[in-house]
Amino acid sequence: MTQATATSDRERRFFRCEVRADPGGEGHGAKIIGYGATFNSLSENLGGFREIIKHGAFDSVMQDDVRGLFNHDPNFVLGRTKSGTLRLTLDDTGLRYEIDAPDTQTVRDLVLAPLQRGDIDGSSFNFRVAHDGERWYYDDDGLLIREITKFARLYDVGPVAFPAYPDSAAASRSMQEYLATEARALAAEDRERRERELNLIGA
Repeated sequence: MTQATATSDRERRFFRCEVRADPGGEGHGAKIIGYGATFNSLSENLGGFREIIKHGAFDSVMQDDVRGLFNHDPNFVLGRTKSGTLRLTLDDTGLRYEIDAPDTQTVRDLVLAPLQRGDIDGSSFNFRVAHDGERWYYDDDGLLIREITKFARLYDVGPVAFPAYPDSAAASRSMQEYLATEARALAAEDRERRERELNLIGA
């Protein structure tokens, strides 16, 4: 299940999927492991449309300097790809992350303990879609679908205690552009049809 929120061209998605804390063994620190996104999984309604992320969408952002944040809070950094404390991989399921949890009492109390208890069961990621990285279409049930094929930027990923509110300004703008283009195309087809009919009548 996904939900969405956005600021400017940035968007955020919440996924209720596997996220867990690995306490680690002797000499090994705790890790936070989860999926920030899943492939080919149709989202819930995001405000007039549903969304699906395709395989390959993250390929161009895997080298980005990404932060591992708790609740998207820039003051609650859990790891970072640049420092090697956050590792991102892609598999058949989706975007997998592994964070070397900071060895602090705050992280143990507010992140690791709730994860181990099952109180936190979702992840989220903050992103921007490439200009040529989406496709809009209607499925067989008449639902408007946004298919994401390429991300331009991946900002952060990590566990979240609460899902983001289902709204996405950037996606909504893109949807409105698609609908307007479709409306213009239909209007042009209608004009051409009428002109053909008038030409037949006048012939």
